Amino acid sequence: MATIKDIANLAGVSPATVSRVLNYDETLSVSEKTRKKILLTAEKLEYRNNRKKNSKNKAIKIAIVQWCTQEEELNDLYYFSIRNGVEKQCTELGYSFVRVFYNDSLDKIQRVDGIIAIGKYSAAEIKNFEKISPNIVFIDQDTLLYNHTCVLPDFQNSVINVINHFIECNQKKIGLLIGKGSTKDGQEMSDDRFHIFENYMRDRKLYNSDYIFIGKFSADSGYQMAQKAISQLGEKLPQAFFAASDAIAIGAVKAFQETNINIPKRVSIISFNDTSIAKYTYPALSSIKVYTEEMGIEAVNKIQTIISAAKPRPAEKTIIKTDLVIRDSSL
Repeated sequence: MATIKDIANLAGVSPATVSRVLNYDETLSVSEKTRKKILLTAEKLEYRNNRKKNSKNKAIKIAIVQWCTQEEELNDLYYFSIRNGVEKQCTELGYSFVRVFYNDSLDKIQRVDGIIAIGKYSAAEIKNFEKISPNIVFIDQDTLLYNHTCVLPDFQNSVINVINHFIECNQKKIGLLIGKGSTKDGQEMSDDRFHIFENYMRDRKLYNSDYIFIGKFSADSGYQMAQKAISQLGEKLPQAFFAASDAIAIGAVKAFQETNINIPKRVSIISFNDTSIAKYTYPALSSIKVYTEEMGIEAVNKIQTIISAAKPRPAEKTIIKTDLVIRDSSL
């Protein structure tokens, strides 16, 4: 079994740094390159927490299905943090688990007691999961329609709080930088935050479709979306942008800085996720803090209840609160 010392040796850092990165120590100042190297090394070595397991649950095995590739997960730590929470709680309960990424086959999870699916999935994919196990909990997707329990961040109030903050700062020209994902079988998935943003802005007669830019959930795409906004809008660039992920915001900040657009005086930016890198960017990102690890823990608690129930339970939707954290990228 791999140890923290093994990871440290391969990554070329101290065991203390490895431990703090793996435990999401927000006080640790470390470059994103080093952080990714540590995380990737831990994945390659299949590192597991050595916490003593609860023997009464040792026979239970959970499949953790991730809708993105391992590389994509490390490029945007939102989904990594959710999975980290799932794995920590599985270890706490004494459950064994197997990971499945976007480009893996479901064949490796044919004999499991339950599935925790992280991300967005089509109806066809959900049916494939049901063939493997009836005990499924989804994280980050509302699946009540499919009669499955799910755990979600509070998208509704997250978006509303961002917009209200901009308005309170007298910034009523507000844009949106958002990604669009697709499932493994090619189905495009809309983002709830887009519809919440549009409806709330329309209700206040502030919506402007020219301020909406759709790409991918990556820093490169954020950079490209911001460049497009600068090129198309010029002096009509909005006063503020809501970026749907920290990665998008980081790319956008770079584009604005390259064209000498002052942040936050000319353009304010608030992102979503508040991963560990948000406070270490320049300027430090204002962001919606999502309690990703807690979402993962809650999903495991839900699957435990489902597995142990004497009879099928009705599906539930659990919404985890978020917080708006104001830093230097917004007024």
